[in-house]
Amino acid sequence: MNKKWLFSGVFIALLIVLAACTNKATNNENSGSKTETSVGPKVMAKAEKLEGKKVREVNLTAREQKWELRKDKTIDAWTYDGSVPGREIRIKEGEAIKVTLKNTLPKPVSIHWHGVPVSNTQDGIPGVTQDAVEPGQEYTYKFVADTPGTYWYHSHQDSVNQVDKGLYGAFIVESKEDMKYDRDYALVLDEWESKEKKDSDMEGMDHSGMNMSGGDKKSKDKMEGMDHSNMDMGKKDEMNGMDDTKDNSKEDNSSSMSGMDHDMSSYDIYTVNGKTFDNRKPVIAKKGEKVKLRFINAGYMSHKIHVPIVYKITNVDGQPVNQPSDQTNKVLSVAPGERYDIEFTATGENFTIDCHGNMKAAKDMRINVQGKPGNNTPISHSKESGEVKLDQLGKPKPGELSLNDSFDLEYAMDLGTKMKSGEMVYTINDKTYPKTKNLQVNKGDKVKVTLKNTSMDNSDHPMHLHGHFFQVLSKNGKPVKGAPLMKDTLNVKPGETYEVAFVADNPGNWMFHCHDLHHASAGMMTMVKYKNFKEFYKDKGKVNNITE
Repeated sequence: MNKKWLFSGVFIALLIVLAACTNKATNNENSGSKTETSVGPKVMAKAEKLEGKKVREVNLTAREQKWELRKDKTIDAWTYDGSVPGREIRIKEGEAIKVTLKNTLPKPVSIHWHGVPVSNTQDGIPGVTQDAVEPGQEYTYKFVADTPGTYWYHSHQDSVNQVDKGLYGAFIVESKEDMKYDRDYALVLDEWESKEKKDSDMEGMDHSGMNMSGGDKKSKDKMEGMDHSNMDMGKKDEMNGMDDTKDNSKEDNSSSMSGMDHDMSSYDIYTVNGKTFDNRKPVIAKKGEKVKLRFINAGYMSHKIHVPIVYKITNVDGQPVNQPSDQTNKVLSVAPGERYDIEFTATGENFTIDCHGNMKAAKDMRINVQGKPGNNTPISHSKESGEVKLDQLGKPKPGELSLNDSFDLEYAMDLGTKMKSGEMVYTINDKTYPKTKNLQVNKGDKVKVTLKNTSMDNSDHPMHLHGHFFQVLSKNGKPVKGAPLMKDTLNVKPGETYEVAFVADNPGNWMFHCHDLHHASAGMMTMVKYKNFKEFYKDKGKVNNITE
């Protein structure tokens, strides 16, 4: 009898202890404590509320199309609505848009809205936010365009190949300020190869670090068909991410790895809006007109664009520059994924904007600006006065963030290279995606990221963050002065180190990757993931999703 009472007493005591532990854990969860036992409040992707908004409806068809790059060169391009670039989409600030994508191509596709701060549900990333749109299927994107600027859209399904084949277009959100311009042109830069290979030539090539979420891994290790960038993958990884100021086909770069000499000779056609200079009409700007030119780089090389007049850079990656400074006869370097808006007042004098570099194809990337339609002959001009500096774009003012801030998270990215199974891969902190370490953030965190380029092949790394803008705080240990610089894509050249920072204000799972897409597909990707994010999508493996 005494033993029974003793057992009962012990049992009751255990129940009391368990109840106390349960209450403590519950209290921690309800209080939002960041202890390991706390789950924390759920955060959701921001809602895209179209109710009460003017809604622009756009239908885009992904289809193959014969496309003439120059008089003697026609390719089988992959397009949005039959042109390269695809249909230019313009919308007013504050309006809503619904874009229905219909896929008539033989491979799955998607649309990513590069730079547009959409909700995570609309980001267009196969295997992360949606399944890729299969042949014969449709998919609708919808969001409010509440952040004006110059953006672009492109496929994020196997984009290393699909963007190369032509699946991209300009996306412009016009502000009231844009209404002051008499002329407004989007100019999309790209590079192509004159020698095409069959799709089957690329089968069996390893993507080295590509996301393999969903579908058969073995089939995803094979590169899908290419078009104008159908060069050998190993060779192209050697040379991409470079600017065209070097004659890379002849360069002897002693600091690069053996067998890794840069060679851009196969990229022998440059285009603006899908056409070479000789196959494109001039830009018209009459005397006294105020003109905006929006440069968008959809290719894999940085291009040094010489504008031989006095102009101002009004926007970088869509974001306004504070009190823009005059740039006189200067060269503007536009890296892959970047956008620069410039403005000038036409004087009535015709002039030629040209691409500086030793590559023969640079002559294709010229743009004539004329007072009226006429003979499209390039006009010679004086030598450039220098290159535009990021700390000389405009006048200083306090930015949203600064180096003196207390950051909730600090993260270092060593952007490197290494050999893996005899091939070059591109790494973040010596890891390739999906094994790279994610940035785990809480909503509202101030996050500082240090980007350092240590790649052995001396290649540029234009790093692009989805869903956010970041402020560039320092370069090579020195604070960036001048107008605060907000970007979503930053080109980190060999040996350079940048500190950038952003506020985690857009919950979701977001890509952070090099926009030389060959580097991304060979491993240089990671993700920014919000803690306690309420998942809205799961890859069930039914579609051959290829994230990059």
